[in-house]
Amino acid sequence: MNITRRRGAIAFFITLGVVLTGLTITLNITWIVQHKERASYLVVGIILFAILITGVVLNTVFLIREIRRNERQDSFLNAVTHELKTPIASIRLYLETLQRREIPEAQRKQFYAIMHSDSDRLIATVEQVLKAGELGQRQRQQNRTLIELEPLLADCIAITLQRHHLPADAIRLEPTPGAVRLHVQGIAEDLRTAILNVLENAIKYSPDGVHITTSLAITRYTWVSLRITDTGVGLEANQFKRIFARFYRVPGRNQNKIKGTGLGLFLVRTIARQHGGQVTASSPGPNQGTTITMRLPLANPSGAPASTLYTGIGT
Repeated sequence: MNITRRRGAIAFFITLGVVLTGLTITLNITWIVQHKERASYLVVGIILFAILITGVVLNTVFLIREIRRNERQDSFLNAVTHELKTPIASIRLYLETLQRREIPEAQRKQFYAIMHSDSDRLIATVEQVLKAGELGQRQRQQNRTLIELEPLLADCIAITLQRHHLPADAIRLEPTPGAVRLHVQGIAEDLRTAILNVLENAIKYSPDGVHITTSLAITRYTWVSLRITDTGVGLEANQFKRIFARFYRVPGRNQNKIKGTGLGLFLVRTIARQHGGQVTASSPGPNQGTTITMRLPLANPSGAPASTLYTGIGT
């Protein structure tokens, strides 16, 4: 739904609320005045009054939902505009500087590196928006293959370390219990996107230094849990589910200074669900870090039920 239609819906619900409220008051007064001595009519009036009140309450709920959706979409558009304009303006500035005057070779290389970083940021934003549209329109999963999770997770960690110029110990991969090789059926590129988005989010919300721990473990014998824990700003309990909503960004905390479109964790949830799994968030509280856990159904490379292969290892 575009912005014009959303605003039209909000106007409709406001008008409907005013009409229902006026009708409620009018009918209530009329019934009391005209039928105050006739109990049966009074009962009917009370019932109608209750129905109208219910309508007003439901209308208010829908109105609040539309307002929140409108606010999230406005926030998304502002974030995307910022994420697109900022790197473009930066690249243009450095190109104009290179054109207008002679630049020492060392500084020239520095300019090239900055422009390359800005172009990567631009590409990442565009790809994230396109991915959200693609996943939303996809009717069924295709090209599912057997995927070993530990090499995929290790590859995502290496990409993230290189992208953000972080030391090797900034993101740690804990050994898998039992040294087993854990597999799932799915689309490798989608799972890569989900893992990278969680890692990116952990870095963005770790202003005092990046210390991330990742792990894989079997739960309930037929599920694999992929956990990514940071030591960043943490979450309030009422945000554990909200952060996976489309366009949602955690309010406050210098939101305007933190890059993002509000689509990253929404994509993670969508991908997890399309692979038959789920994703959850947990945190001890503000400034105590966050753990994102993605649970996916285990797959057995031999084709036998996963529970027969991993019995005795899971928890």
